[in-house]
Amino acid sequence: MRAVRIDRPGSVSFVDIPHPTPKPGEVLLAVKRVGYCGSDLSTFRGANPLVNYPRIPGHEIGAVVAELTKGVPPEFAVGSAVTVVPYTACGECASCRRGRFNACQNNQTLGVQRDGALTEFIAVPWEKLRAAPLSLDELALVEPLSVGFHAADRGRIHSADTVLVIGCGMIGLGAIAAAAQRGATVIAADVAATKFPLAMKAGAKHALDAGAGKFHEQLLALSDGRGPDVVIEAVGAVATYQMAVAEVAFAGRVVYIGYGKAPVSYETKQFVLKELDILGSRNATPQDFDAVIEMLRRIQYPTTETITRSVPWTEAANALTDWAANPGAVTKIHVQVSE
Repeated sequence: MRAVRIDRPGSVSFVDIPHPTPKPGEVLLAVKRVGYCGSDLSTFRGANPLVNYPRIPGHEIGAVVAELTKGVPPEFAVGSAVTVVPYTACGECASCRRGRFNACQNNQTLGVQRDGALTEFIAVPWEKLRAAPLSLDELALVEPLSVGFHAADRGRIHSADTVLVIGCGMIGLGAIAAAAQRGATVIAADVAATKFPLAMKAGAKHALDAGAGKFHEQLLALSDGRGPDVVIEAVGAVATYQMAVAEVAFAGRVVYIGYGKAPVSYETKQFVLKELDILGSRNATPQDFDAVIEMLRRIQYPTTETITRSVPWTEAANALTDWAANPGAVTKIHVQVSE
């Protein structure tokens, strides 16, 4: 069967790989949609430290059940539309022993530490499936939105909070939507004003240019002079890491989703004087997936506007090349593996 493979940085090819045979307890899926993640772009650029080459990318999945095996519960049937929780958990590391399986020390994410879903069929354990009455495009958006939802959960966001989300890319949009779903007042920040209309549709009440000279003053004006109760950083830049700590209110919470691209230096007295909670957020839980599915089921998120480009299977390689050339113009690219 066919697969798209990143052979080395800057090089993508179509290859033939063996057709998977599902084991007992696994489900064979016919892959229909795959969303390109920022990690896939990093792999293509040679900037993903978690990847070995060659690698088949893809962990944002919309698929249809093609075959069942012994031990799969009756809630799944051939023809069911599903998405996949693409992470593994060893069950033995410190995170797993605490029940935080999304942060497993030995996690193997599809398309990152192991070959992914940009192929015709994949076999996965039934426990990793989420069936839902959603479109294939919506199902392929569940995983990236769930990452933002998990950050909101880590930040313990509630309806009385003012929340600043730095970065209005795909993950930031998930955090915006999650905070808005919890009733918080959400402020979206980015250096690209072209991203603000979508951020507002996702649930932001305000949008601020993070590169503007009066950003700090504007932020105070929108938060009763105190600063936001929660800041979610969804960029991964040194400046935005520092901004999160500088702008959050006293006794506030800072949640980092983005990976810093370089070491970050702080004026550490802010941690102590403000008595901040500094929190990391990794991947997502099945409960986050369920919350996103419910939001999409209620038509409470701008799915169509989020998908910048949807390309046929034959254009999968070109789409990565185009994205690498102009990353700021893309929120989400979907590859139509089949109809």
